Amino acid sequence: MIHSIPEELFTFFKKLEKNNNRDWFNDHKPEFKTIEAKTKSAYNYLGELMSTHDQIEKIKIFRIYRDVRFSKNKLPYKTHFGGSFVRKKPELRGGYYVHIQPNDESFIATGFWDPNKEDLLRIRKEFEMDASEMRAILDDKTFKTIWGNFTGDELKTAPKGFDKEHPSIDLIRRKQFIFVKKYTDKDVLSDNFIEDVNQSFKEVRPFFDYMSDVLTTNLNGESVL
Repeated sequence: MIHSIPEELFTFFKKLEKNNNRDWFNDHKPEFKTIEAKTKSAYNYLGELMSTHDQIEKIKIFRIYRDVRFSKNKLPYKTHFGGSFVRKKPELRGGYYVHIQPNDESFIATGFWDPNKEDLLRIRKEFEMDASEMRAILDDKTFKTIWGNFTGDELKTAPKGFDKEHPSIDLIRRKQFIFVKKYTDKDVLSDNFIEDVNQSFKEVRPFFDYMSDVLTTNLNGESVL
């Protein structure tokens, strides 16, 4: 059984970029459904690999149809393939995302995209009290080589109630805690792409373990579940 991203996916999306309309898509829908099935198989295989080192509650494959109701971009179809891997809630926090797009636009991402205000305050309070464990994770050589540093939105100054001169203000002012790793088309089509993604996600576990511990306890370390 082949568990790799099919090259036809890139070919199809490149054609779709030039013909992003319902008539063209409907004419080529059988072709897409075949490619989609192969790609879903690769995502499901990745989920099996990830389940050996994490508790994946579900895999969500996103549909190709765009929601154009509130968007200035009225093109009906996405020209990428995306799927998320959801960890077992409520005790395990964070999530994984795999984005496949031609022209070297593919990437994987992990972390916290949109923490609610209660979780965000709890994380900031933890960093205010002691950010040494978080810094150790970020400074780990293997982790840094794979994931680099945080990306995502942050405030320009200190959040309300926090000291702008705090030594960990660089962490405290973050609104998102995301890591991204980019891939070329050649990378995605290589035989070991799925294994590489799995290993990269595996290396993020110290971060997830730390954040899950923070978000399931109060500042005294007592469980809130």
